Amino acid sequence: MKQLELVSTGARRKRATSLSLKFLPWLVALGLPLIVDSNASGNFAYCLVWAFGAIGLAAMWGYGGILSFGQTAFFGLSGYAYGIIALNFGDSWITSWGSLLAALVVSVAAATLIGYMIFYGRIKGVFIGIVTLSITLVLETFMSQTAGPQWAIGAAKLNGYNGMGGMPQLTIPWHGGPLTLENTSFYYFVLALLALVYWGTRKLLDGPFGLTLIAIRENPQRAEMLGVDIRRHQLLIFVFGSTLGGLSGVLYTIWGSYITPSTMGLTSAALPVIWVATAGRKSIGGAIIGTALLVWLSQNLAVYGSQYALILLGSILLIVVLLAPEGLLPYVITHLRRLATRPQSNAVPEPQTALKAGRGSKS
Repeated sequence: MKQLELVSTGARRKRATSLSLKFLPWLVALGLPLIVDSNASGNFAYCLVWAFGAIGLAAMWGYGGILSFGQTAFFGLSGYAYGIIALNFGDSWITSWGSLLAALVVSVAAATLIGYMIFYGRIKGVFIGIVTLSITLVLETFMSQTAGPQWAIGAAKLNGYNGMGGMPQLTIPWHGGPLTLENTSFYYFVLALLALVYWGTRKLLDGPFGLTLIAIRENPQRAEMLGVDIRRHQLLIFVFGSTLGGLSGVLYTIWGSYITPSTMGLTSAALPVIWVATAGRKSIGGAIIGTALLVWLSQNLAVYGSQYALILLGSILLIVVLLAPEGLLPYVITHLRRLATRPQSNAVPEPQTALKAGRGSKS
Protein backbone atom coordinates (compact mmCIF):
# COMPACT_ATOMS: atom_id res chain seq x y z
CA MET A 1 0.00 0.00 0.00
CA LYS A 2 2.80 2.35 0.90
CA GLN A 3 4.55 1.53 -2.35
CA LEU A 4 1.42 2.52 -4.30
CA GLU A 5 1.33 5.82 -2.43
CA LEU A 6 4.97 6.46 -3.30
CA VAL A 7 4.31 5.68 -6.98
CA SER A 8 1.28 7.99 -6.96
CA THR A 9 3.32 10.74 -5.30
CA GLY A 10 6.07 10.35 -7.91
CA ALA A 11 3.54 10.56 -10.74
CA ARG A 12 2.01 13.71 -9.26
CA ARG A 13 5.44 15.27 -8.91
CA LYS A 14 6.26 14.41 -12.51
CA ARG A 15 3.02 15.98 -13.75
CA ALA A 16 3.57 19.08 -11.63
CA THR A 17 7.13 19.42 -12.93
CA SER A 18 5.96 19.03 -16.55
CA LEU A 19 3.24 21.66 -16.11
CA SER A 20 5.58 24.12 -14.41
CA LEU A 21 8.23 23.65 -17.12
CA LYS A 22 5.56 24.17 -19.78
CA PHE A 23 3.84 27.28 -18.42
CA LEU A 24 6.57 29.03 -16.45
CA PRO A 25 8.37 30.47 -19.53
CA TRP A 26 5.10 31.92 -20.84
CA LEU A 27 4.31 33.51 -17.47
CA VAL A 28 7.79 35.02 -17.32
CA ALA A 29 7.39 36.35 -20.86
CA LEU A 30 4.00 37.90 -20.01
CA GLY A 31 5.35 39.69 -16.96
CA LEU A 32 8.61 40.85 -18.51
CA PRO A 33 7.35 44.26 -19.79
CA LEU A 34 6.14 45.03 -16.27
CA ILE A 35 9.70 45.19 -14.93
CA VAL A 36 11.53 46.76 -17.90
CA ASP A 37 11.01 49.92 -19.94
CA SER A 38 9.40 50.07 -23.37
CA ASN A 39 12.72 50.12 -25.25
CA ALA A 40 13.81 46.93 -23.52
CA SER A 41 10.45 45.36 -24.43
CA GLY A 42 11.13 46.22 -28.06
CA ASN A 43 14.55 44.56 -27.83
CA PHE A 44 12.98 41.44 -26.31
CA ALA A 45 10.48 41.43 -29.18
CA TYR A 46 13.45 41.31 -31.55
CA CYS A 47 14.69 38.16 -29.77
CA LEU A 48 11.28 36.50 -30.12
CA VAL A 49 10.98 37.40 -33.80
CA TRP A 50 13.65 34.84 -34.71
CA ALA A 51 11.86 32.06 -32.85
CA PHE A 52 9.32 31.54 -35.66
CA GLY A 53 12.02 30.46 -38.09
CA ALA A 54 13.51 28.24 -35.38
CA ILE A 55 10.14 26.53 -34.88
CA GLY A 56 9.93 25.89 -38.61
CA LEU A 57 13.45 24.44 -38.71
CA ALA A 58 12.76 22.25 -35.66
CA ALA A 59 9.63 20.89 -37.35
CA MET A 60 11.52 20.15 -40.57
CA TRP A 61 14.72 18.84 -39.02
CA GLY A 62 13.59 17.26 -35.77
CA TYR A 63 10.46 15.57 -37.12
CA GLY A 64 10.98 15.31 -40.87
CA GLY A 65 14.74 14.81 -40.88
CA ILE A 66 15.14 17.70 -43.35
CA LEU A 67 18.15 19.90 -42.56
CA SER A 68 17.58 23.18 -44.40
CA PHE A 69 19.92 26.16 -44.57
CA GLY A 70 17.23 28.13 -46.39
CA GLN A 71 15.37 29.69 -43.47
CA THR A 72 17.13 33.00 -43.98
CA ALA A 73 16.38 32.89 -47.72
CA PHE A 74 12.65 32.95 -46.96
CA PHE A 75 13.37 35.41 -44.14
CA GLY A 76 14.83 37.89 -46.61
CA LEU A 77 12.38 37.10 -49.39
CA SER A 78 9.34 37.82 -47.22
CA GLY A 79 11.00 40.85 -45.64
CA TYR A 80 11.67 42.42 -49.04
CA ALA A 81 8.19 41.47 -50.25
CA TYR A 82 6.62 43.25 -47.28
CA GLY A 83 8.75 46.35 -47.85
CA ILE A 84 7.98 46.54 -51.58
CA ILE A 85 4.23 46.09 -51.12
CA ALA A 86 3.92 48.42 -48.12
CA LEU A 87 5.99 51.21 -49.68
CA ASN A 88 3.91 51.10 -52.85
CA PHE A 89 0.44 50.94 -51.33
CA GLY A 90 0.71 53.28 -48.36
CA ASP A 91 0.82 52.96 -44.59
CA SER A 92 -2.84 52.50 -43.62
CA TRP A 93 -3.66 49.71 -41.21
CA ILE A 94 -5.38 47.72 -43.97
CA THR A 95 -2.33 48.03 -46.20
CA SER A 96 0.13 47.03 -43.47
CA TRP A 97 -1.78 43.88 -42.58
CA GLY A 98 -2.42 43.10 -46.25
CA SER A 99 1.31 43.48 -46.95
CA LEU A 100 2.09 41.03 -44.14
CA LEU A 101 -0.27 38.41 -45.55
CA ALA A 102 0.96 38.97 -49.11
CA ALA A 103 4.57 38.52 -48.00
CA LEU A 104 3.66 35.19 -46.42
CA VAL A 105 1.98 34.13 -49.66
CA VAL A 106 5.27 34.89 -51.44
CA SER A 107 7.05 32.56 -49.00
CA VAL A 108 4.46 29.82 -49.53
CA ALA A 109 4.78 30.08 -53.32
CA ALA A 110 8.60 30.10 -53.28
CA ALA A 111 8.78 27.23 -50.77
CA THR A 112 6.34 25.17 -52.82
CA LEU A 113 8.37 25.66 -55.99
CA ILE A 114 11.74 24.97 -54.36
CA GLY A 115 10.40 22.07 -52.29
CA TYR A 116 8.79 20.46 -55.33
CA MET A 117 12.09 20.55 -57.22
CA ILE A 118 13.96 19.13 -54.22
CA PHE A 119 11.69 16.33 -53.10
CA TYR A 120 10.13 15.31 -56.40
CA GLY A 121 13.60 15.58 -57.91
CA ARG A 122 14.57 12.94 -55.30
CA ILE A 123 17.26 15.05 -53.66
CA LYS A 124 18.02 13.52 -50.26
CA GLY A 125 20.12 13.84 -47.14
CA VAL A 126 22.95 16.33 -47.00
CA PHE A 127 22.26 17.48 -50.56
CA ILE A 128 19.08 19.22 -49.35
CA GLY A 129 21.24 21.38 -47.10
CA ILE A 130 23.61 22.12 -49.99
CA VAL A 131 20.78 23.13 -52.33
CA THR A 132 19.03 25.36 -49.77
CA LEU A 133 22.32 27.00 -48.80
CA SER A 134 23.12 27.64 -52.46
CA ILE A 135 19.72 29.28 -52.98
CA THR A 136 20.30 31.47 -49.91
CA LEU A 137 23.71 32.64 -51.11
CA VAL A 138 22.44 33.30 -54.64
CA LEU A 139 19.65 35.49 -53.27
CA GLU A 140 22.07 37.38 -51.06
CA THR A 141 24.48 37.96 -53.96
CA PHE A 142 21.69 39.14 -56.24
CA MET A 143 20.16 41.55 -53.71
CA SER A 144 23.61 42.98 -52.91
CA GLN A 145 24.01 44.04 -56.55
CA THR A 146 20.78 46.06 -56.80
CA ALA A 147 22.26 49.39 -55.78
CA GLY A 148 21.56 51.41 -58.93
CA PRO A 149 18.55 53.69 -59.44
CA GLN A 150 17.23 51.26 -62.02
CA TRP A 151 16.67 48.70 -59.26
CA ALA A 152 13.36 50.02 -58.01
CA ILE A 153 9.89 48.53 -57.93
CA GLY A 154 7.54 51.48 -57.98
CA ALA A 155 8.30 53.60 -54.92
CA ALA A 156 10.46 50.90 -53.34
CA LYS A 157 14.21 51.19 -54.00
CA LEU A 158 16.18 48.02 -53.31
CA ASN A 159 19.42 49.94 -52.52
CA GLY A 160 21.75 46.99 -52.89
CA TYR A 161 23.85 46.04 -49.88
CA ASN A 162 22.54 49.05 -47.92
CA GLY A 163 19.08 47.50 -47.96
CA MET A 164 15.60 48.97 -47.91
CA GLY A 165 14.34 51.28 -45.20
CA GLY A 166 11.36 53.35 -44.17
CA MET A 167 8.81 50.54 -44.24
CA PRO A 168 5.63 51.29 -42.27
CA GLN A 169 4.90 49.45 -39.04
CA LEU A 170 1.74 47.56 -38.22
CA THR A 171 -1.19 49.64 -37.04
CA ILE A 172 -4.63 48.80 -35.73
CA PRO A 173 -7.77 50.97 -35.82
CA TRP A 174 -8.37 52.87 -32.55
CA HIS A 175 -10.92 55.39 -31.34
CA GLY A 176 -8.31 58.18 -31.23
CA GLY A 177 -6.75 57.23 -34.57
CA PRO A 178 -4.64 54.28 -35.76
CA LEU A 179 -2.51 52.73 -33.01
CA THR A 180 1.02 51.75 -34.05
CA LEU A 181 2.35 48.46 -32.71
CA GLU A 182 5.77 49.29 -31.32
CA ASN A 183 7.90 48.46 -28.30
CA THR A 184 5.62 46.98 -25.60
CA SER A 185 2.53 46.62 -27.81
CA PHE A 186 4.59 44.98 -30.56
CA TYR A 187 6.18 42.68 -27.97
CA TYR A 188 2.79 41.44 -26.81
CA PHE A 189 1.64 41.03 -30.41
CA VAL A 190 4.69 38.89 -31.22
CA LEU A 191 4.26 36.90 -28.00
CA ALA A 192 0.58 36.19 -28.73
CA LEU A 193 1.41 35.19 -32.31
CA LEU A 194 4.23 32.99 -31.05
CA ALA A 195 1.91 31.23 -28.59
CA LEU A 196 -0.60 30.63 -31.40
CA VAL A 197 2.08 29.23 -33.73
CA TYR A 198 3.45 27.05 -30.94
CA TRP A 199 0.02 25.63 -30.17
CA GLY A 200 -0.76 25.00 -33.84
CA THR A 201 2.62 23.38 -34.46
CA ARG A 202 2.25 21.12 -31.43
CA LYS A 203 -1.22 20.03 -32.58
CA LEU A 204 0.12 19.32 -36.06
CA LEU A 205 3.20 17.37 -34.97
CA ASP A 206 1.50 15.45 -32.16
CA GLY A 207 -1.16 14.17 -34.56
CA PRO A 208 -1.07 11.63 -37.42
CA PHE A 209 0.89 14.00 -39.68
CA GLY A 210 3.71 14.30 -37.15
CA LEU A 211 3.79 10.55 -36.54
CA THR A 212 4.00 9.98 -40.29
CA LEU A 213 6.92 12.40 -40.51
CA ILE A 214 8.73 10.50 -37.77
CA ALA A 215 8.15 7.23 -39.64
CA ILE A 216 9.58 8.79 -42.81
CA ARG A 217 12.57 10.14 -40.89
CA GLU A 218 13.36 6.79 -39.29
CA ASN A 219 12.89 4.58 -42.33
CA PRO A 220 11.64 6.18 -45.57
CA GLN A 221 11.73 2.92 -47.53
CA ARG A 222 9.50 1.15 -45.02
CA ALA A 223 7.11 4.12 -44.88
CA GLU A 224 6.84 4.13 -48.69
CA MET A 225 6.18 0.39 -48.74
CA LEU A 226 3.32 0.97 -46.29
CA GLY A 227 1.69 3.35 -48.78
CA VAL A 228 2.88 6.70 -47.40
CA ASP A 229 3.47 9.42 -49.99
CA ILE A 230 6.76 10.51 -48.47
CA ARG A 231 7.46 13.26 -51.01
CA ARG A 232 4.11 14.94 -50.38
CA HIS A 233 4.66 14.89 -46.61
CA GLN A 234 8.19 16.23 -46.97
CA LEU A 235 6.97 18.98 -49.27
CA LEU A 236 4.21 19.99 -46.85
CA ILE A 237 6.51 20.22 -43.81
CA PHE A 238 9.10 22.08 -45.90
CA VAL A 239 6.52 24.66 -46.97
CA PHE A 240 5.24 24.95 -43.40
CA GLY A 241 8.70 25.45 -41.89
CA SER A 242 9.87 27.81 -44.63
CA THR A 243 6.76 29.95 -44.26
CA LEU A 244 7.54 30.35 -40.57
CA GLY A 245 10.99 31.51 -41.62
CA GLY A 246 9.27 34.04 -43.86
CA LEU A 247 7.10 35.16 -40.93
CA SER A 248 10.28 35.89 -38.97
CA GLY A 249 11.48 38.03 -41.88
CA VAL A 250 8.26 40.04 -42.07
CA LEU A 251 8.21 40.70 -38.33
CA TYR A 252 11.89 41.66 -38.40
CA THR A 253 11.22 44.15 -41.21
CA ILE A 254 8.27 45.61 -39.31
CA TRP A 255 10.29 45.82 -36.08
CA GLY A 256 13.24 47.71 -37.55
CA SER A 257 11.61 49.23 -40.67
CA TYR A 258 14.51 47.92 -42.75
CA ILE A 259 15.86 44.78 -44.41
CA THR A 260 19.32 44.13 -45.90
CA PRO A 261 20.89 41.34 -47.98
CA SER A 262 23.16 40.46 -45.03
CA THR A 263 20.19 38.74 -43.39
CA MET A 264 20.63 36.08 -46.09
CA GLY A 265 24.40 35.70 -45.80
CA LEU A 266 26.40 32.59 -44.89
CA THR A 267 26.62 33.49 -41.21
CA SER A 268 22.92 34.27 -40.98
CA ALA A 269 22.06 30.98 -42.71
CA ALA A 270 24.05 28.98 -40.15
CA LEU A 271 22.65 30.71 -37.05
CA PRO A 272 19.17 29.05 -37.04
CA VAL A 273 20.84 25.65 -37.30
CA ILE A 274 23.06 26.48 -34.31
CA TRP A 275 20.09 27.73 -32.26
CA VAL A 276 17.94 24.67 -32.95
CA ALA A 277 20.78 22.17 -32.52
CA THR A 278 21.72 23.76 -29.19
CA ALA A 279 18.17 23.99 -27.86
CA GLY A 280 17.05 20.59 -29.16
CA ARG A 281 15.81 19.94 -32.67
CA LYS A 282 13.00 17.65 -31.47
CA SER A 283 11.66 20.19 -28.96
CA ILE A 284 9.46 22.99 -30.28
CA GLY A 285 9.32 24.74 -26.93
CA GLY A 286 13.06 24.29 -26.52
CA ALA A 287 13.63 25.91 -29.92
CA ILE A 288 11.70 28.99 -28.79
CA ILE A 289 13.48 29.38 -25.45
CA GLY A 290 16.91 28.51 -26.80
CA THR A 291 16.63 30.87 -29.76
CA ALA A 292 15.40 33.79 -27.66
CA LEU A 293 18.19 33.32 -25.10
CA LEU A 294 20.95 32.87 -27.67
CA VAL A 295 19.82 35.88 -29.72
CA TRP A 296 19.67 37.98 -26.55
CA LEU A 297 23.15 36.81 -25.57
CA SER A 298 24.50 37.53 -29.06
CA GLN A 299 23.05 41.03 -29.03
CA ASN A 300 24.68 41.83 -25.71
CA LEU A 301 28.03 40.46 -26.82
CA ALA A 302 27.83 42.30 -30.16
CA VAL A 303 28.43 45.54 -28.24
CA TYR A 304 32.02 44.35 -27.70
CA GLY A 305 32.36 42.89 -31.18
CA SER A 306 30.36 40.50 -33.36
CA GLN A 307 33.24 38.01 -33.41
CA TYR A 308 32.79 37.31 -29.70
CA ALA A 309 29.17 36.29 -30.22
CA LEU A 310 30.12 33.90 -33.03
CA ILE A 311 32.94 32.36 -31.01
CA LEU A 312 30.63 31.82 -28.05
CA LEU A 313 27.88 30.28 -30.19
CA GLY A 314 30.39 27.94 -31.81
CA SER A 315 31.73 26.92 -28.41
CA ILE A 316 28.24 26.29 -27.04
CA LEU A 317 27.36 24.18 -30.08
CA LEU A 318 30.55 22.11 -29.70
CA ILE A 319 29.87 21.47 -26.01
CA VAL A 320 26.26 20.51 -26.66
CA VAL A 321 27.14 18.13 -29.50
CA LEU A 322 29.68 16.36 -27.26
CA LEU A 323 27.69 16.27 -24.01
CA ALA A 324 24.01 16.54 -24.98
CA PRO A 325 23.45 15.51 -28.61
CA GLU A 326 19.66 15.81 -28.28
CA GLY A 327 19.96 19.44 -27.19
CA LEU A 328 20.72 21.38 -24.05
CA LEU A 329 17.18 22.10 -22.89
CA PRO A 330 15.90 18.49 -23.25
CA TYR A 331 18.99 17.41 -21.30
CA VAL A 332 18.22 19.87 -18.47
CA ILE A 333 14.51 19.00 -18.40
CA THR A 334 15.25 15.27 -18.24
CA HIS A 335 17.52 15.76 -15.23
CA LEU A 336 14.99 18.02 -13.50
CA ARG A 337 12.31 15.35 -13.92
CA ARG A 338 14.63 12.70 -12.53
CA LEU A 339 15.27 14.86 -9.48
CA ALA A 340 11.55 15.49 -9.02
CA THR A 341 10.68 11.78 -9.22
CA ARG A 342 13.62 10.50 -7.17
CA PRO A 343 12.28 8.21 -4.38
CA GLN A 344 12.54 9.43 -0.82
CA SER A 345 15.12 7.98 1.56
CA ASN A 346 12.44 6.47 3.81
CA ALA A 347 10.86 4.56 0.93
CA VAL A 348 9.89 0.94 1.49
CA PRO A 349 12.40 -1.41 -0.19
CA GLU A 350 11.25 -3.54 -3.06
CA PRO A 351 10.16 -7.12 -2.23
CA GLN A 352 13.20 -8.67 -3.91
CA THR A 353 15.56 -6.38 -1.99
CA ALA A 354 13.83 -7.16 1.31
CA LEU A 355 13.95 -10.90 0.54
CA LYS A 356 17.66 -10.74 -0.21
CA ALA A 357 18.25 -8.78 2.99
CA GLY A 358 16.27 -11.42 4.93
CA ARG A 359 18.29 -14.26 3.43
CA GLY A 360 21.48 -12.44 4.29
CA SER A 361 20.52 -11.99 7.92
CA LYS A 362 19.39 -15.63 8.15
CA SER A 363 22.72 -16.89 6.92
